[in-house]
This record gives sequence, structure tokens and C-alpha cells, in this order.
Amino acid sequence: MAYHKKETYDQDTTDQLKSAYHTVISSIGEDPEREGLLKTPERVAKAMQFMTQGYSMNAAELLLSAKFHESYSEMVIVKDIELYSMCEHHMLPFFGKAHIAYIPNGWITGLSKMAHVVECFARRLQVQERMTHQILDVIQETLQPLGVGVVIEAQHLCMMMRGVQKQNSVTTTSAFSGQFLKNETRSEFLKLLSHHS
Repeated sequence: MAYHKKETYDQDTTDQLKSAYHTVISSIGEDPEREGLLKTPERVAKAMQFMTQGYSMNAAELLLSAKFHESYSEMVIVKDIELYSMCEHHMLPFFGKAHIAYIPNGWITGLSKMAHVVECFARRLQVQERMTHQILDVIQETLQPLGVGVVIEAQHLCMMMRGVQKQNSVTTTSAFSGQFLKNETRSEFLKLLSHHS
């Protein structure tokens, strides 16, 4: 599910990437002029722009575009937000789900905006640990809730396709602020997540 599908591509960027991928294909011993590969550099150039469109997105603006005053002060949880990103070390995909909770302090945001925030940070060259904190920080700074909790579960192709080649490993990262630093609140959130499957 794409939240900000990029329909147009910057021609200069596309041309630069096409040239680079033409070189990559040649460098690995393939023939970039072979029929099946003729359009591959352009396809990959456009795919790379789509997969890194998070650099042109502003997570704080996304949250502020649907920020509403509301007296609700119980935990709000958005679970199972699909994410697709690329490891910055090998530029191979990692994918999984993000779970976000926050306790409003006078302000809420549209529920879909949480998915937009995840998309904003996932569509970049990333490490899962940093992305977890980036999501938490922008929610905390923009909505100023009583606390935020973020858990990300992901599988990394850099572990599955190369390196240790472990097919079923899942990496879980978490970050907490405010009320979620209290064991009781954090435990409530994590208990609710354990029933999400």
C-alpha cells in the first residue's frame, strides 16, 4: 500500500541513476545491451526514486495536517503498519510491521497519519534502530503527548540472502518516552501487541 505514490520522476535524477545502473550491470559481468536488460537501468532508476521518496516527505507536517484538539487521554494504538525499507549497509530490503501507541495530552492526529509517518522514515536508506527512534521523536515533538511507544518487527534480506543466511530471524526494536517509561504502561502496550496476530 503506497501512501504517496510518486507518479513523476525527476529526469536529471533518472538519467544519472540510469547511467550508474548501466555501469553496475556491466561491472557484474552482464551485457546491459542484452534485450532483457535494455530497459532495466531506467526501471531501476525509477524504482529507486520511489523507494527513497521519504527524503522528500516531512513527517511533522504530515502529523500537523490532521492535528485535532481532543480531551481523550487513554492509550491510542495503531498496530500492524506495513513497512518496506532498505538497509543502508547493503541496500537490500527489510520489511515488517510497526506498532505505535501514544497517550494524548490535549491533541490527537488522524489514525492514518501514523502510517504516513512510518512510510516517511521507511522510504529511505535506513537502519531499523534509528527509524524506531525517528518515529517516536517526531510524534513526541509534534503532538506532545504524555508518552509514545514504538515497536518494529522486521526481516532483513541482508541476513537472509547473504551473510549468515538465516531465513526465519526477526529483528525487534522498541523505543519509549514519557508514560511508556513506566513499567505498567509499557507492559499494557506490549501485552496488547502480543494479541495482534
